[in-house]
Amino acid sequence: MDAALLTAEFAPELTYLNTASHGLLPARTVEAVREAVAGMAAGHIRQPAYFAAVDEVRSAFARIAGTTPERVATGSAVSTHTGLVATSLPADAEVLVAEGDFSSVVNPFAMRDDLKLRTAPLESLAEAVEPTTALVAVSAVQSADGRVADLAAIREAARGAGARVLLDVTQAAGWLPFSADDYDYVVCGAYKWLLCPRGTSFLVVSREAQESGALLARHAGWVAGEDRWAECYGTVRTLAPGALRYEESPAFLPYLGAVRSLQLVEELGRDAIAAHDRALAARFRAGVARIGQGYEAVPGDSAIAAVPGLGAASARLQDAGVVVSARDGNLRAAFHLYNTEADVDLLLDLLDAA
Repeated sequence: MDAALLTAEFAPELTYLNTASHGLLPARTVEAVREAVAGMAAGHIRQPAYFAAVDEVRSAFARIAGTTPERVATGSAVSTHTGLVATSLPADAEVLVAEGDFSSVVNPFAMRDDLKLRTAPLESLAEAVEPTTALVAVSAVQSADGRVADLAAIREAARGAGARVLLDVTQAAGWLPFSADDYDYVVCGAYKWLLCPRGTSFLVVSREAQESGALLARHAGWVAGEDRWAECYGTVRTLAPGALRYEESPAFLPYLGAVRSLQLVEELGRDAIAAHDRALAARFRAGVARIGQGYEAVPGDSAIAAVPGLGAASARLQDAGVVVSARDGNLRAAFHLYNTEADVDLLLDLLDAA
């Protein structure tokens, strides 16, 4: 990792170990948003340039996710993307999800009382796929405890049953290797590991799902048109080709910042970020084992490390200037590129002193 670059981009006032909740904004991103706000306040509003920035972000995410821009629609929240998939399913379709997965992955399907929603433990999700399953929806990395799904097994089981797969990479994109082209749908909130302002999200749609009409452009507005500036009144006669027909009208400020954030992620490289993040998480897990006190971290090789039963300690750690989170009873620490071994050791020392 480029230490000088990271020092220039990040200067947290706290020991911040909570990227699984929200990533820190790089200095370059903050500056881009400030410049845009000042320009808008002064009347220098250039919407065509803003849309060009959205396209730049789309292309950068496509590179990071292992796909192509025409498969990527931008938006503002994962639940909206998942909701679009949910509303496109036929009545009585069976959706399989992992027990305890994040609500934005699960709840849009539960909101339709004519769907059959079934759950299974993450570790046996592939085995739970049945011939009746229409869609498997799962997070690549579990928010509550950092467990990584067996994506290869889930894909194979779904394909064997003729089911599609929706993969949420919100807790994975930027550090976990994956290829969006391996899935029917991929959704991602970019304000965590991709370091973008909140209000940036992505929906990747397979060419098969687009061409077969499996995904319907239920919320298509003027930006979903092939010639958006010529058809912004009345009915949009021709929808944009590819995934752009599933586009939401973008919040410009978050995307103007996201251009800079994704530039940084690409400069540093996923493999380098992954090695850094995973090494810090492994150091923390090993340290918890040495401390003892009856606690044991959830095993795995994830950038998110969780200790069941220790969630109540998060408030005390916050008072000491260490930001973690409590999720489902777990103490959850998430290690990213602006964290160091000293941050891990401080967290362990505070836990040991309890």
